[in-house]
Amino acid sequence: MPSTQAYAYKGRDAAGRIVKGRVDASSELAVTSRLRTMGLTPISIAEASAGTGLNREINIGGFRKRVTLADLAIMSRQMATMISSGLSLLRTLNILAEQTESKALADILGKVRSDVETGSALSDAMQQHAEDFPPLMINMVRAGETGGFLENSLTSIADSFEADVKLRGTIKSALTYPVIVLIMAIVAVAAMLIFIVPVFKGMFEGLGGTLPLPTQMLVWLSEMMIYIVPVVVIGSVFFTVWWHKNRHTERVRKVIDPLKLKLPVFGPLMTKIAVARFTRNFSAMIGAGVPILKALQIVGETSGSWVVEMALRNVAESVRQGKSIAGPLANEPIFPAMVTQMIAVGEDSGSLEQMLGKIADFYDAEVESTTEQLTSLIEPLMVAFIGVVVGGMIVALYLPVFDIFKLIE
Repeated sequence: MPSTQAYAYKGRDAAGRIVKGRVDASSELAVTSRLRTMGLTPISIAEASAGTGLNREINIGGFRKRVTLADLAIMSRQMATMISSGLSLLRTLNILAEQTESKALADILGKVRSDVETGSALSDAMQQHAEDFPPLMINMVRAGETGGFLENSLTSIADSFEADVKLRGTIKSALTYPVIVLIMAIVAVAAMLIFIVPVFKGMFEGLGGTLPLPTQMLVWLSEMMIYIVPVVVIGSVFFTVWWHKNRHTERVRKVIDPLKLKLPVFGPLMTKIAVARFTRNFSAMIGAGVPILKALQIVGETSGSWVVEMALRNVAESVRQGKSIAGPLANEPIFPAMVTQMIAVGEDSGSLEQMLGKIADFYDAEVESTTEQLTSLIEPLMVAFIGVVVGGMIVALYLPVFDIFKLIE
């Protein structure tokens, strides 16, 4: 991949105004070409320094802002629209880099445009940034370039990513209230143990006598908070760092992902999410002309579930031996019978893409309905839980009050 350099330029637009700016390009010739596509007449071009002080961009390793799925969905939709309108790919990439609100995506699109300008295919240029462009997107773009239907591939990518963003938003909105309530409950309990219980403890000790067992346990827990809080905070920090670094490793996923699907209430929901994502992405890849075996591999890797990924590896191996998709898919417990039956019908009728799309729509609706039901169920349970915990602590604190009058006498 050709190296890029930052260039500072000065140019004149069609109205005669002087325009200044910076671009990343492989050479001054590439900068000149880009300025002309922007409708500017170059006046001067020079290599730009990295900058100092407040002008230098700070980029701490491991904390670079990532490109979100919503950013990619908007970019794909806009790119498909501009290409269908007859704009050149270079002009399209330039406009997208200038208009996107994501600084990270703007930088990447600038580098992709430089690679395309030097003769690389769009998919190959995107492959150089595989940490930001998912395999699903890269391979669908490559299929669209090869088959001459890049616009349709980009539209399919946008549809798939938009549906995924909507699905994630539904789940987050359903979990936001319970999580906030749980955090508030933990803070309230910790505050009572740290600030309120010691006050009651001093009062009880001044009166003498023996405290009831629930009150003794509460006082002991309050005394231990000086050790519990630092351990919990440090442990949470270490676990967060470890989880961020290892959550995508196979040794962690093959243990955690099966456990997620076996959870009493959330397991069925996660299964529906995995099936919806698989069928939607598989439909998009087949529609884009990606070969079946390659599509199975990619949708497995992008499913977000180790169980689905392993199941699709087995299915791909069977398909490689000449079998259908629905047959080996029926042997995998993660996929409901309705899914395999509809896929079998789609294979027999030659409408697999449409059938997969209908399955994805069905499970998207199922996920939305299930999350609404869970939300209505979790809210009263959380309120009851907080009432029991906080109320139990209050009762434990006031139990000795009934003995105070005896101690005074």
